[in-house]
Amino acid sequence: MPVLVMKFGGTSVANLDRIRNAALKVRREVERGYDVIVIVSAMSGKTNELVGWVNETSPLYDAREYDAVVSSGENVTAGLMALTLQEMDVPARSWQGWQVPILTTSAHGAARFIDIPRTNIDQKFAEGMKVAVVAGFQGVSSEGRITTLGRGGSDTTAVAFAAAFGAERCDIYTDVDGVYTTDPRITSKARKLDRIAFEEMLELASLGAKVLQTRSVELAMRYKVKLRVLSSFEECDETSGTLVCDEEDIMESKAVAGIAFSRDEAKMTLVTVEDRPGIAAAIFGPLADAGVNVDMIVQNISEENFRDYKGGVTDMTFSCPVDQVKRAEKAMADARARGDIKYDELVIDTEVAKVSVVGIGMRSHAGVAAKMFKALASEGVNIKVITTSEIKISVLIDRKYMELAVQALHDAFELDKAS
Repeated sequence: MPVLVMKFGGTSVANLDRIRNAALKVRREVERGYDVIVIVSAMSGKTNELVGWVNETSPLYDAREYDAVVSSGENVTAGLMALTLQEMDVPARSWQGWQVPILTTSAHGAARFIDIPRTNIDQKFAEGMKVAVVAGFQGVSSEGRITTLGRGGSDTTAVAFAAAFGAERCDIYTDVDGVYTTDPRITSKARKLDRIAFEEMLELASLGAKVLQTRSVELAMRYKVKLRVLSSFEECDETSGTLVCDEEDIMESKAVAGIAFSRDEAKMTLVTVEDRPGIAAAIFGPLADAGVNVDMIVQNISEENFRDYKGGVTDMTFSCPVDQVKRAEKAMADARARGDIKYDELVIDTEVAKVSVVGIGMRSHAGVAAKMFKALASEGVNIKVITTSEIKISVLIDRKYMELAVQALHDAFELDKAS
């Protein structure tokens, strides 16, 4: 029998009625002739509740016990889904991570997959089981301890199972009906995409789009797993949702596929840093050790270099999440105190946002950057930092102009039109 993987997020299994609704979708696929692997998240809000209980009990918690507690939400959902399917006369069985087993590293709270042996589930399919309901987000380490994959890990679990079992497709059911050109809450002109390339989806996910977890898209791209994003709350057919697939499976690509944004960014500039070999490592090494997620990096010519043409100093600008500013500030102060780096001043701007245009069509379309900058200029939006890649252009701007910028770029690239 062909295998289909179906993943249901927290809002899709938030209560018993929604679990039953999801089970009806699973039964429909069984009736179409599939053996189905269902990956479930915890009920909406349950993981946050469990994390809160852990923090309240033990602020400096043992990571192994943290995983034991927070993974329990998915176990409950898996059991309830299996019971619901059984009530519909669908042969189903729930599976926790250790029962499969889903083998992972021992990095509790951020584990990575090592292997997903097929033997146990294949044997049950051969014996007549039609649906394996697997608790997402979790696995088991070589020490036999429960591990978790990090927030959003159920998406990654689903893609990993699709790869391991050679599934025909991996359907991700969520509270939206697909991937849009941008957030519909920002502009009513946002359009649902029928297809999007893995690379585009990966960029959008990493830049702030919350439809799919970044690691799940990376895994899908590596193993060529076709993903489909669907709504749990609508009737779906073969044309529903958005298919995330190879670039070759898309007939013709527009220059820009979508606009992503991240509201909570900060810009930090080290003024008059020594301009010497190794200075970047001396700056970004301590930031990495402090757990600061650095994004955009620009090295500027310092004003000092204009006054003294011999050079010797530079300015280094980078962006990071606004909630990591204090950590970054301390890491730089400590590095200066140790004598690892020298700088005159650390200038911090916590009122910025990142806006990005993404599209594989940029490879064959000239003038995307010019059109982007012209659209922003026409709305009076000043650009603070620019970074580019082969299929992406990102800018940092004042946060108060973020929504205006997204709307202007969406109009400039006519993303409301299919072609």
